[in-house]
Amino acid sequence: MFIRSEHIYLRALESGDLNLLYSFENDQSIWKVSNTLSPFSKDVLELYLHSAHQDIYTNKQLRLMICLVETNEAIGTIDLFEFEPLHLRVGVGVLIFEGYRKKGHALEALQLINAYAKNTLLLHQLFCNISAGNMESIALFEKCGFKKAGVKKDWNRVSGHQFEDEFLYQLIL
Repeated sequence: MFIRSEHIYLRALESGDLNLLYSFENDQSIWKVSNTLSPFSKDVLELYLHSAHQDIYTNKQLRLMICLVETNEAIGTIDLFEFEPLHLRVGVGVLIFEGYRKKGHALEALQLINAYAKNTLLLHQLFCNISAGNMESIALFEKCGFKKAGVKKDWNRVSGHQFEDEFLYQLIL
């Protein structure tokens, strides 16, 4: 196990995760939070899995699976992205699969990744971008100690000519 708490652990991606990645990367209901516009093929995801073993300094990103300690079942992912080693910062995003939400797993995963970023990567800060209407994510990140640092006005188009603000949150470690 990679990083562990009482109920969950975070582990590296494995080749056996291909079908799971394929299913959630192609789930259109979550595309708006990841700015995805088109589906991913299994071939593309397989190539991604083959490079996922490289460290965050090489890829500037890191995706880990969130798994239950009791069953070893994968219940989500947590991503570090836009890694800036010069400035000691990285973005963070978390996805808990349908059926496992509202059980505290996302908070636990964020706490684990925050400790990893501070104690292993020796980073100064984490940041995330959250749509103004995503109240659950706002509550989650605020509960984990993130503070709203700014507002990007009319940042994301939600439909037609309707736009929504996006908040920038930061956690100084």
